[in-house]
Amino acid sequence: MRWAQAAFFLLLVRPFLALVLGVNLRHAARLPQSGPAILAANHNSHLDTLLLMSLYPLAQLHRVRPVAAADYFLRNRFVAWFALHIMHILPLSRRPRPGEKPLAHIEAALAAGDILILFPEGSRGEPEKRSALKSGIAHLMEDAPTVPVVPIYLHGLGKALPRGDWLPVPFFADAFVGEPLVWQGTRASSMQALEARFQQLEEEGRFDAWE
Repeated sequence: MRWAQAAFFLLLVRPFLALVLGVNLRHAARLPQSGPAILAANHNSHLDTLLLMSLYPLAQLHRVRPVAAADYFLRNRFVAWFALHIMHILPLSRRPRPGEKPLAHIEAALAAGDILILFPEGSRGEPEKRSALKSGIAHLMEDAPTVPVVPIYLHGLGKALPRGDWLPVPFFADAFVGEPLVWQGTRASSMQALEARFQQLEEEGRFDAWE
């Protein structure tokens, strides 16, 4: 299905992002060009994943794997087919059964050299407002302590297609790529470091808006 994924992004996603939204990528040199790596972004819109995947060449798309809620994206046959074969998601069980290891296949993807897309806030929040980070990403960092986590602050997509809406409106978007970090020795310190990175990027976005 690599050809179908490439065609979807080439013919639909990239023209839409370029012509309807317009995306300004800041600090592009910080974006990892190969895996294993984790892109950790704030989450306000379904467009977030499309934008992040579009930052990579078509030939590399199959190695960029969004981590997504299994109960939402596998809820029916059509959505599941699109999520698994076009978006190439790694489904995550939000309510694992006793004895189940919900991160096992995600860790395997990292071991295979994939670039993962995670949204540490969990579900989509209010337009253009960051929510508190959940600790799930710290568990993954602990299990893969040398894998770089690259924070990315997205601005504008929450207004272009906020939660609950299905008709996007033109709105300029920015993506600020932060400095990577790795496991900090404890889950608490890893979460604090990631939150600090997001705060820095958010402040940079506000400064640019004032100029």
